[in-house]
Formats: sequence, C-alpha cells, structure tokens
Amino acid sequence: MSRAVVFAYHNVGVRCLKALIGRGVDVALVVTHQDNPNENIWFHSVAQTARDYGIPVITPDDPNSPEVVAQVQACQADFLFSFYYRHMLKAPLLEAAKRGAYNMHGSLLPKYRGRVPINWAIIHGETETGATLHQMNVKPDNGPVVDQMAVPILPDDTADEVFAKVTVAAEMVLWRSLPGLIAGDAPHVQQDLSQGGYFGGRKPEDGRIDAQAPARRLHDFVRALARPFPGAYADTAAGRLLLWKTLPAGQAAPADRAELRSADGRLWLHCADGGRLAVLEAELDGQPLAADNFAARVGSDALAL
Repeated sequence: MSRAVVFAYHNVGVRCLKALIGRGVDVALVVTHQDNPNENIWFHSVAQTARDYGIPVITPDDPNSPEVVAQVQACQADFLFSFYYRHMLKAPLLEAAKRGAYNMHGSLLPKYRGRVPINWAIIHGETETGATLHQMNVKPDNGPVVDQMAVPILPDDTADEVFAKVTVAAEMVLWRSLPGLIAGDAPHVQQDLSQGGYFGGRKPEDGRIDAQAPARRLHDFVRALARPFPGAYADTAAGRLLLWKTLPAGQAAPADRAELRSADGRLWLHCADGGRLAVLEAELDGQPLAADNFAARVGSDALAL
C-alpha cells in the first residue's frame, strides 16, 4: 500500500483527499489551515474530513518549520500531495516523500500559474479552464504535468459555478492518475512556460470597477467576483455600489463612463462602449438596490460609476 502526506484546504482538498482514500492510499498525515475568522468560509473542511476518517491533522502557521518537516519525514511517505494548500512548500518538504511531491492546480497549466486562477480566467474572458496534476518543485506551478482535464466556462458562469466544475475535474484527474503514479509509469510532460503566465493573489480592493471598460469586460469582471467572493464595486456620489449579478442586454448609446439607470422595472448598466448590461442584483451602501427604490436611494435618474 502506498503512503502519502497531504497538504490540503478548500473543496478541492476535500474531494482529492477522498479520492486518495478511495484508491486505498494510506494517508499518514493531513496538514491544513486554521479557518480565518475574518474570511467567508463557504467551502467544506479538510480538517473535519480527515477527522472523520481518523487521520491525524495538524494546522501549523509555518508548514516549512523544522518541526513540521521532521513530522512529515517521520511518516516515511511515498508521495506528498498538495491540494489547494495556500502556502508554498520548500525543498525539505518536497524531498521528504520517496517518490515525489504533486500538486493539483485549478487551471490548464501552463496557463494561469499562481493564485486564484479561476477568477483570473473569468476576468480575462476565457471560455475554458480546468484542473492539472503536476509534479512540484520549488517554483510555483511549473513542474511536469501528469494529467489535466478541461471544463467549459459558459458566457455567464460565475466563479463559484466554475469552481464547482474544476473541483469535479480535479477529483477525476487524481482518480485516473493514481494507478499510474503508484505503478511508476505515469506520464510527466514538461511545461512550455512561454504558453502561459503567472498571476498573483487578489484582495477585496482589487474589485474596483473600471467605469470606462466595455460591457463584455465589465460583465466578466462582475461574474468573476460574484458571491461568495467580495464583489465588484464602484464608489459613487450616492455611496458604494456593489454589482453581484449582470447579464448582457443589447446596445445603448456610447458614453464617457458607465452609468446605472432604472427603466421598465429593472436596473440597467449603460457602458462606455454602448453595450448594456441588465443588473439583476446590486447593493448600495450595504442595502439592496432595485428598480423600485432606485430613485429614492440615488436621488436622480442615473448614477455614474
């Protein structure tokens, strides 16, 4: 029986941990994160999943500390796996597993290496993304690819909807790759890094709307940041506007910048390029904004972003 140490978090971590268990891998130790009380924890718990299966769990602040490295080495694992674990793992950890360290990444590598790849893919208007299992080295997301699976990004998919697809793809990729990894004959294909780029993490303040962006780009931005993410926002004369859900809705007259209007019982975002978005869910200063309260809340018939 192959033995593994697993560094994991989030839904991908839960599903991939279960895939290992389902394939009969002996998971000797799970390393995960303490949930941040200031973060919206909308995903399932790796720690609870490990406890359900009687697997030892630790939640170190620094996974690369000598104490954690020694604990991982003591497991004498064949494999180390990282499934949406948020910290970089340094060489002593990667070298602690006899047969290698592997990471599950939420994109079609070499595209969108780095942080929050699903959100970035939607922001950039991609029509597909996926999950990639690759061998780890000290540089992020650039080791040889074992396997990957694509999923579609539909024109109006939110990041949450795409994340659900990528989670399933990750489970399937790991499930079908494990027999080859265990047997020692899994493919390892070097990445051509020139075919993709590295992207950093995103913060809530990165959700500021570009009021001069075309309608399609604004729609992609809104759906990339829709709940459970922090949202796309604009600081307006009437307060902070958050857009949670939009749909493309034809053309209007071009303008210098985007304007939110109310007409025919709905909210409409008239964009700088003349494109128009139907705004299906919005907030103004933390309270719902809709066609029936627009005039009272905004004090005019249009709100410039």
